[in-house]
Amino acid sequence: MRAGLRAGPPEGLRERKKQLTREALVRASLELFIAQGYERTTVDEIAEAVEVSQRTFFRYFAGKEEVALASQSRIEAHVKTLMRARPPEERPFEAMRNAVLAGWDSLGEAIGESVPVSLHMRSYLLIESTPALIAAHLRRSMELEEEMAALIAEREGLDASDPRPRLAVAAFSGVMKVAGRLWSQGDDLSVRALRDLMVASLDSFGPAMAADWRSPAP
Repeated sequence: MRAGLRAGPPEGLRERKKQLTREALVRASLELFIAQGYERTTVDEIAEAVEVSQRTFFRYFAGKEEVALASQSRIEAHVKTLMRARPPEERPFEAMRNAVLAGWDSLGEAIGESVPVSLHMRSYLLIESTPALIAAHLRRSMELEEEMAALIAEREGLDASDPRPRLAVAAFSGVMKVAGRLWSQGDDLSVRALRDLMVASLDSFGPAMAADWRSPAP
């Protein structure tokens, strides 16, 4: 190496620093959004909280919407990875159930080191109370459903035109949305409470759909 020139930090160290900055931006964003509202929080305030420039913020995220949904994106990617790893003998509903529950069981690992699980859970309430985020979340949910349907079609050896994977994913997603809504309206906002509601909703879905609703409940 020539005199006067210094080597930069190793590649691994640079990547680690970038990851820590990204996670710090996500955490600061969620904390500010929850404390003072999504619309009232500016990118400059987020950058200032992490002691970086606005330019640095935009190196990591396209805007507030993307950073607000960043931890959700990591969960979605984690569940898709778990879905791909499910044993081929599992039927579609069973595979989705096991992948989603495994995702909740490893939630802390999936969302990263700097975003507490409690903060991530509160982000669901933030989305439900913010019209701009509801629209973005619905759009992303539709994209995720298409990706999951494609995974199921591949697992089952079905043609892309076969409607059954989309029907299975739509039904499963509907159950998850109902469980999520019940959870958000309750007093216990823990991961365990949401997971238990998901399990109960999935367990009751089949029998409920086959039951005669006009007859008195046993």
